[in-house]
Amino acid sequence: MNESQDGGTDLPGEENAGPMARQLNQLIDKVITDGVGPLTGAIAWADDRLARARAKLSGEEAGPDDTSFSDRAVESAVRRLIRESVQAAGMTGFVTSLGGFVTMPVTIPANVAGSLVINARLTAAIAHLRGYDPMDPHVRTVVTMVAIGSSAQQIARAAGVQIGEKAAMAAVQRIPIQVLRQINKKAGFYLVAKYGTQRPLLTLAKGVPLVGGVVGGSVDATMTGLVGRTANRMFSDEAKD
Repeated sequence: MNESQDGGTDLPGEENAGPMARQLNQLIDKVITDGVGPLTGAIAWADDRLARARAKLSGEEAGPDDTSFSDRAVESAVRRLIRESVQAAGMTGFVTSLGGFVTMPVTIPANVAGSLVINARLTAAIAHLRGYDPMDPHVRTVVTMVAIGSSAQQIARAAGVQIGEKAAMAAVQRIPIQVLRQINKKAGFYLVAKYGTQRPLLTLAKGVPLVGGVVGGSVDATMTGLVGRTANRMFSDEAKD
């Protein structure tokens, strides 16, 4: 291991974590705004599914200006986002094809690159429907961490905060930008440590369900469901308080 400039010890593969973190940020931006390959951007996708949910519910007694109506429309849209993403993640050929639209600075299996796209899109879409700005640096960091399979507590620990899940998002939004950069670098290291080296490592990816659990050419749709549920909790109304 090498000594870092601040006196700490560099982890194996950490020299590639910076480039990977930058690539991940670029990928997240593209997923949120323009989309990747055949997938539309997260914001447009979320707005479309919300419009469909509102149209479906509009025949009920409550009018479209009713608060309960709006809440139910959002809940319905979120469930649909998760359901569609789980279905996509279960289609190995589809997910693998998405990898062709993603260029990474280290070699990562196409199915893993594809799953990052699906899960980042899902997480950002849920954040948008819950009233968060996916392009906000704090929200985007959470989107990145959740997309690679981190739980709310893991994200909080990465920021050096020991808190409950419901308070995680509120705490993340108070994190200084320079600390966010370190968290983003850790996200890059999770991927580098797992797929960017030729030899086995004792890696932080063991604590990241998606990155630690996706192997070979298959994608576990169950993990996409977990990502969706984690995002739903992270960006819930309770998490804002």
